Amino acid sequence: MEAIPKTTTATELKHVSRLYGNFAAIRDVSLSIRSGSSVVLLGDNGAGKSTLLRVIAGLTSTTYGNITVFGEKPQHVRERLAYMSHAPMLYDELTGLENLEYFVRLHSLPNTVRDAAPDSRRALKDVGLDPDLTRRVGEYSQGMRQRASLARVLLTAPDLLLLDEPFSNLDIASSQAMIHRLQSFLQQPSPSGVLRTLVLTTHQAELARPLAGTTLRMNAGRLISSELPVANLN
Repeated sequence: MEAIPKTTTATELKHVSRLYGNFAAIRDVSLSIRSGSSVVLLGDNGAGKSTLLRVIAGLTSTTYGNITVFGEKPQHVRERLAYMSHAPMLYDELTGLENLEYFVRLHSLPNTVRDAAPDSRRALKDVGLDPDLTRRVGEYSQGMRQRASLARVLLTAPDLLLLDEPFSNLDIASSQAMIHRLQSFLQQPSPSGVLRTLVLTTHQAELARPLAGTTLRMNAGRLISSELPVANLN
């Protein structure tokens, strides 16, 4: 298997804007995030957080500017990143375990992950769900759906993990359990050999503080502040 370059930059945006008609969801954003960083992106609803995450994931195109992920276009390295949106992206008629096993079969996972034989049962246990639960996902609580969705994206063992409001619909205990799981994710070695990187959006600043190696804040589509010099605004 061809070796993956050990670039020190997980993602870099240069003067990126995303327009919808006359509305600018993102305005002239320049940002460089080093591999191994843990970045919490704060801002009110409509600030542009979700759009920025989708741009990094390669799911939304830029109107202006350039973006790279591990030195390439996001679409060229999708096997190295995972994105968890507001929607859980699960099939209601399947159980949690059936959802994850179907996901493994459906998606083309990177060689390093296939070789490691992704363990759907372990992934569910790691987020506090019983893999033997026969209840269909359509009967799950919102918090259970959120945890199952996290298990799904972690199955790919990504180098870059993008989470959009992961603590929504979770109680304090479940949120803390998710934080511990994400801390463990960051500390585990990546199959590709690079340091793992986390970028998440939230409006719950205090809750996300244990994960915030860097805190960025957005308003009206612009990055307006940064705390701690792990991510660099240019």
